[in-house]
Amino acid sequence: MGIPFDKFDGVIWYDGKLVPWTEATLHVLSHGLHYASAVFEGERCYGGEIFKCTQHSERLRRSANVLDFEIPWSAAEIDAAKRLVIEKNNFRDAYVRPIAWRGSEMMGVSAQDNTIHLAIASWQWPSYFDPEARLKGIRLDLAEYRRPDPKTAPSLAKAAGLYMICTISKHRAERRGYADAMMLDWQGRVAECTGANIFFIKDGVIHTPIADCFLDGITRQTAIELARRAGIEVVERRIMPEELTGFTECFITGSAAEVTAVSEIADWTFTPGQITKRLMDDYTAESQPKGKAAAA
Repeated sequence: MGIPFDKFDGVIWYDGKLVPWTEATLHVLSHGLHYASAVFEGERCYGGEIFKCTQHSERLRRSANVLDFEIPWSAAEIDAAKRLVIEKNNFRDAYVRPIAWRGSEMMGVSAQDNTIHLAIASWQWPSYFDPEARLKGIRLDLAEYRRPDPKTAPSLAKAAGLYMICTISKHRAERRGYADAMMLDWQGRVAECTGANIFFIKDGVIHTPIADCFLDGITRQTAIELARRAGIEVVERRIMPEELTGFTECFITGSAAEVTAVSEIADWTFTPGQITKRLMDDYTAESQPKGKAAAA
């Protein structure tokens, strides 16, 4: 399994200052640990620049507001802190993880006066899926748990508690030999994967579920923009599982997954094709610092 994450070298930005990696700790009675009052972001730094940095910082603050707390640092201050972490860890290509949570002053469901903490870590993490499999296509299981009705959970926030069923679903999929799992929503419609949004292709048109009960990913938004920029039609709509038989290509998107082809979902099969390959290439070019992709 390699070195545990709490034993890495380097520094972490913690409540306004840089601390040695192994000293970035919190108390076991922190509210965020017991009641999931925590929000986070997953970001990537390419060539020394964090892709869509400010969009992620703004979403982090919005997610906190949805969970009824305010992060005491502005988006601009969070941006600067993330860049400082990258610089001090001497990274150019890395993963970035900001997380905000309620502290330990009160231990109960109500914790309105608890201190709000913010930490930002960064480490070198290659593509979420095996690079060779990303184009060949990964295999997805069909998850047992479904994305909840947005009337029952803060579905549009990147909240830690929403990932509990994702961890359960991904573990089950991996034990069954799959790389990940596709989740349905509470009405049995296609939603997303455990940590990535999903797209399907038929007759040159991209179809993707409406992001109203799951996170509208920043990479998802970028992929839609890139497709439309290339003249490819993108339709956001409700998709039922029985429709998957008619799609020829499938891919998923996320800051960790980037753009990854899918070859199989349970009993449905797909063949990664030109549109998927183009979006993989276009996303790589888009995420590079200005001028770097053109010079490569």
